[in-house]
Amino acid sequence: MNNNKVLHYYILSDSIGETAQKVAKASFAQFPNVTTVSHKYTFISNHETLQSILEDANEHDGLVFMTIADAELAKFAEKYCIKTGLICYNLIQPFTLEIARRLETEPSAISGAQYELSEDYFDRIRAMEFCLAYDDGKDPKGLREAEIVILGISRTGKTPLSMYLGTLGYKVANLPLIPEKEVTPILYEIDPKKIIGLTNSSAVINKHRESRMKEYGIGTGSKYASKTRVNEELEYAHKIYEELGCPIINVSDRSIEESASIVMEVMNLPQRI
Repeated sequence: MNNNKVLHYYILSDSIGETAQKVAKASFAQFPNVTTVSHKYTFISNHETLQSILEDANEHDGLVFMTIADAELAKFAEKYCIKTGLICYNLIQPFTLEIARRLETEPSAISGAQYELSEDYFDRIRAMEFCLAYDDGKDPKGLREAEIVILGISRTGKTPLSMYLGTLGYKVANLPLIPEKEVTPILYEIDPKKIIGLTNSSAVINKHRESRMKEYGIGTGSKYASKTRVNEELEYAHKIYEELGCPIINVSDRSIEESASIVMEVMNLPQRI
């Protein structure tokens, strides 16, 4: 097997191409050592543009991940791929056709229909604004209004997880736990069922902190990044979690998406998008 081969893949969409991009990303995540080249084309609206892109993909023997709602454009792409042998995955059309068959009605063929400016869309925007306003314990009052409260010591991924959950429409506040800083009393007044405590292995946290110190131009060996300090903070955090009676999630070796999925499952939260 040739692991040095460069694999070209093409994202084709008559909308923003987010769905195709996610599918491609999830697929290639299974092959971390493979070199890939991404070609992304969005808002495709005519046959000429589409043919030019497909010809380029064919020259590179690329994989085509396609989400085109327009039936004529989708059919044009499929015919080209059948004729040339280009591998093309239409990620929407087969499902819309089957749904249309079962419902005995025609699909709207509206590009990007899932991104319509609905009330749900604005709820997500408001949720993300909330996450920014109450990130890293900026204002403890946000803990009362938050739907999810994330706790953890430094470098356990509180902010990225909060922001991702915000994109799903949840109002999230996160609070850093520091042994020398007294925890706000509000934390003990809110429902512990909406609180999540994050933890990680001391080795991983130590590594992240050492990297952060290097970014700041500070050499290794600082107290903040020392294993002794990390273990001390982890013990303190778990003491707080025990007092609150909140669920604990170990984020070690987990992606943000996976951690978010676990949070939603533990808290029995519905998928909003």
